[in-house]
Amino acid sequence: MSKKKNNNLIGSWSFVVGVILAALLGLGYTGAYQSQMLWAVFLLGIVVGLLNVTVDEAASFLKSGAVLVLVSFLGIQVGVFDEVAPLIGNILKGILTLFVPATIIVALRAVFSYAKR
Repeated sequence: MSKKKNNNLIGSWSFVVGVILAALLGLGYTGAYQSQMLWAVFLLGIVVGLLNVTVDEAASFLKSGAVLVLVSFLGIQVGVFDEVAPLIGNILKGILTLFVPATIIVALRAVFSYAKR
């Protein structure tokens, strides 16, 4: 198996596991392991940013990732989900924990890539 294909597989699984863990965090099924799972989701976000998004995909990822991060954050701040579905707000916090580091890593890689040109 080539290194690129192996990195893509690790990045893809990191994304899937990160989303599942973020949802579990939001639903409150973490018990005494909440802090460890929060760190795991954060670190998986870094892995996703490093391995899952190529330079060619960076623009699309940054557009969709920035919209997801902004809308999630604003939805939490406004309190839209507090009365309707409080668990959705918690899930969005978990997803933010995954996507913020991934988006920052991809943005930095894109800036350095453009700077090299």
